[in-house]
Parts: sequence; C-alpha cells; structure tokens
Amino acid sequence: MRNDYLQSALAVIDDPNILVNVVSSRVKQLRRGSRPLVVSLEKLSLEDTALREIFEGRISYVLPTAAELIARH
Repeated sequence: MRNDYLQSALAVIDDPNILVNVVSSRVKQLRRGSRPLVVSLEKLSLEDTALREIFEGRISYVLPTAAELIARH
C-alpha cells in the first residue's frame, strides 16, 4: 500500500478504523468484478485503487444513525 495514498485518504476519512472498513468493502467489490472509478496509467493494487477512489472523492461512506442501529435489532 502506498503511504502517500494512505495519508491522502486519511485526510478525507480521518478515523483509521472507518478507513480500513471502507477500503476493505471496496476491495471486495473490486475483486468481484466492479470496475475501478479511477483511471491509472500504472498498475495499482486493489487497496491503492480504493484509497485513490476515496481521496479523489469517487466513493464515500455514511454512518448509520442510532435509530437505524436500533431498528436492525
């Protein structure tokens, strides 16, 4: 994983735990055949692709509200 991509993504999603979850979810999608939302001339790992999508604003996340969490149970 490229450190510069990681630092740029952390500027967008400042909680490392949330960042790990967002990157993990996106990598799973990419492994299943989803197309990358960024174009790169170099060969990027799936993790770097996900990080780049985050810091370029191509993907984001929304935390569930307390009411949504309660409704799930």
